[in-house]
Amino acid sequence: MALSAWRKLKRSLKSKLSFLSRPANHATASDENPRLNTATPPPLPTISSTSFSFGSRLSRSFSLHSSPKKCAICLRSLKKGQGQAIFYAECSHPFHFNCIADNVKHGNLRCPVCRFKWKDVPFQAPKNVPSFQRSGSLHAHVPPYRAPNGSPVHIEPDHYSDDEVIPDVSQGQSSSSRPHAITVKTLPEYPAVSASESFSNFGVLVRVLAPPLDNSLPHHRAPIDIVTVLDVSGSMASKLILLKRAVNFILQNLGPSDRLSIVTFSSSARRILPLRIMSGSGREDAIRVVNSLSAIGGTNIVAGLKKGIRVLEERRQHNSVANIILLSDGCDTQSHNTHNRLEYLKSLPTSIFPSNNASGEESQQPTFPIHTFGFGLDHDSAAMHAISDESGGTFSFIESIDILQDAFARCIGGLTSIVARDVQLKVRSASPGVQIMSTPSGKHKNKIFDQGQQATIDIGDLYAEEEKDFLVFLSIPIFSVDGEERLENTPLVDVSGFQKDSVSMDTVQVEGERVEIQRPQLLSPIDQVLCLEVDRQRNRLQVTETIAKTQRMAEMGDLKGAQALLAEQLSTLLSTASAQAGYDLCNQLEAELKETRKRMETRELYEHSGRAYVLSGMSSHSWQRAATRGFTMPVSSGGNSDMRTTTSYETPSMTSMVMKSQNLNLAPRE
Repeated sequence: MALSAWRKLKRSLKSKLSFLSRPANHATASDENPRLNTATPPPLPTISSTSFSFGSRLSRSFSLHSSPKKCAICLRSLKKGQGQAIFYAECSHPFHFNCIADNVKHGNLRCPVCRFKWKDVPFQAPKNVPSFQRSGSLHAHVPPYRAPNGSPVHIEPDHYSDDEVIPDVSQGQSSSSRPHAITVKTLPEYPAVSASESFSNFGVLVRVLAPPLDNSLPHHRAPIDIVTVLDVSGSMASKLILLKRAVNFILQNLGPSDRLSIVTFSSSARRILPLRIMSGSGREDAIRVVNSLSAIGGTNIVAGLKKGIRVLEERRQHNSVANIILLSDGCDTQSHNTHNRLEYLKSLPTSIFPSNNASGEESQQPTFPIHTFGFGLDHDSAAMHAISDESGGTFSFIESIDILQDAFARCIGGLTSIVARDVQLKVRSASPGVQIMSTPSGKHKNKIFDQGQQATIDIGDLYAEEEKDFLVFLSIPIFSVDGEERLENTPLVDVSGFQKDSVSMDTVQVEGERVEIQRPQLLSPIDQVLCLEVDRQRNRLQVTETIAKTQRMAEMGDLKGAQALLAEQLSTLLSTASAQAGYDLCNQLEAELKETRKRMETRELYEHSGRAYVLSGMSSHSWQRAATRGFTMPVSSGGNSDMRTTTSYETPSMTSMVMKSQNLNLAPRE
């Protein structure tokens, strides 16, 4: 054994000493050149020298050459700030970048110190690197450079303006061939209110419905730019196969006008694919990059998000829709504040975390929605929910890695079906004394002004056939009438709005409706019939508010009080007219209340999965947009069980994409 070890050491020393006579070339300092991969290395491994005790003199020479303070090739200092770029290899040994790049270009892919075979190869790009890679030119995409041995070379540009040119979709797209505008419908809570009575909290339902996708049109939806920010820390090692399949599903289902970039993060972050068109070579390169992912290191969520946002902020061209997909299975290991675990989120830019704006004024820069996916039982659900909540995205809780692809499919099914942009509703009082009191709209911004005479609700983008419901609560005064005649069609409010075309971004006026009721002196039985549509939306608001309150109680340790409040709300829900009529939404709310109670039975269960389940539900309700929560569970409706009806707010495009994912049968099913 000793003789074998001696021979290995001799070969190692011979390889190292062959470079001692080579002069070291000067290079730009690593801290001044962000293109070089110079992240702080992990601790050096401890190497046992018991096998070399008989060669102590040579052992001392070996230690000298592999010292972290000196380059093992030229034996010069590795101290930073001396005009020499430093490269840290996968095996943790440091070298001057030019020294080791000169070694690699001759085909030597092993560390001169420990002989470890490298996967990430240091390589100096030639001086004639095309401008596409150096300065972000918008010329045709040039494949990434490769070392002489064929290994891919990862070069981080100074500026992420190297996005691939967007195809011109304006030709042949006339206004007459564009999709239809959204539809606005209104319903009053009751058809009549007595003229001799006032009503302080009269509900009016305003329903917004987006048109379907028209696949006969060449450009029937908004093209998108997506940046996937993927956790590749050490804990992801056992999940990489299913993660790669899930991301490849995204790649295969984006269109020829869509672009995608990939950022990975562990202890540090890297952009491993610029924004590329998802067709032809762009998709092929993306697939190769995804299939080469490996997992190692810690979890630096902030570094990954900062790099992802740079991709969108520094791009030369812009698709009209831009989103980030963030996936992680752990907590940020760079956060050291034990009193406030979310303190590190304050370092995120305001374009994804608007509350970090120190001025307090509303920022004029665009906010990029981040759709977060926390999976497994160890992810930081509070952080993932806060990130999505602030940016305008949704938070999905992936309790089992097996459903990750379906969760991605649900999200992509929505993002690839945007048919209306920047939708806004306007509500105006139509009679003297009628006042707008409140417009509860979740996370959608709303504003009441002109002393309650006007209100607006900013809805944002709508997916194809997406439906959103808003309740407008009014104060209706007494209406003085002589005699007992019946007053027909007394106006309450006028509802209108506008949207932007999803492709051209032209503003389109939305035709609205006037809400009218009758004001008789005496109410007939038919006048007192409650609108079940309004009732079920009241139930949604009440259940959502109750779950949010119990979540705060659970965080403070009052699980017993939370259980009691959930039981009370469940009883109230079941007694309502819409629940007794068997509305699907009420059935889903009932199932959600029961599941929430179950996951709050003990502190351990709440920490284990309850918090993530509740926060994901709150995210979905606040935006009225589908998100994946835990395991998929059937909800009974009329004696039948349908696995696809369990996700509230799911659109036909989402359902279709999830079915496509399930039919592929790539991931194992339980």
